[in-house]
Amino acid sequence: MAAYRYCEAVTALQARNFSYGIRLLPEAKRLGMSALYALARRVDDIGDGDLPPDRKAEQLLRTRDLLDEIRAGAVSEDDTDPIKVALADTARRFPIPLEGFDELIDGVQMDLQGAEYRTFEDLKVYCRCVAGSIGRLSLGVYGCEDTKLGAEYADTLGLALQLTNILRDLREDAENGRTYLPTEDLVRFGCEQGFALSKPATGADFTGLVAFEAERAQRCFEEGLRLLPMLDRRSRACTAAMAGIYHRLLARIAAEPESVLRGRVSLPGWEKAYVALSGLAGGRS
Repeated sequence: MAAYRYCEAVTALQARNFSYGIRLLPEAKRLGMSALYALARRVDDIGDGDLPPDRKAEQLLRTRDLLDEIRAGAVSEDDTDPIKVALADTARRFPIPLEGFDELIDGVQMDLQGAEYRTFEDLKVYCRCVAGSIGRLSLGVYGCEDTKLGAEYADTLGLALQLTNILRDLREDAENGRTYLPTEDLVRFGCEQGFALSKPATGADFTGLVAFEAERAQRCFEEGLRLLPMLDRRSRACTAAMAGIYHRLLARIAAEPESVLRGRVSLPGWEKAYVALSGLAGGRS
């Protein structure tokens, strides 16, 4: 179906880490995951784009309308929006919880409203929206022995991935006027000045802050990865590959905290491919 091919092209072009995992899935699940990613990418692009706030709000509302069309079974195969067509077909084939996309939109709206997070519990609400939601949507495609417990683990794994993203993007987010780490943590480590400079502010315990947040993310990885035995082999490999890439990224950040102030930390393509193959072989990286 041409709509799925479009979603696959979006995934291949824009998914830096996600695509390494979904390549390991059988075709039907791979196409379904591409449809999920393509709509999630659209929502993220609305939030990160250059449109004025009122236009962004309008586009997010249109996306909610799109989801309502899918729920109502009102999407025809000749619809001009390939992402809508592919996702509607995916929703017919798999029991995906479409409300996860509503949560993702909620998270983007929190960004647009300039939300700040005083405590870690506050931040967890945001992470559940923008990352845990994707994990729960993915479970609908994967299938899971225990959907309730699986959703809890997927949420926690999403939290681990998002905390890693937050650490990786500290400088970039600061330049865009955003700070995601909890205010209570910034105060504790003397980092209230933010992260707009390539070196920590005088007197700030930046290394201590990163170590604290990295340990928190590590605990979330350990908990969330309990999801793996609940999945079939190929879905387990896909999840292990994506989580493994972020897990290695976290280790790199923890080993050299100030690297995140100099630019985005990433893994080379060969290492991502190695992690993906390790996941297929049944290992964790």
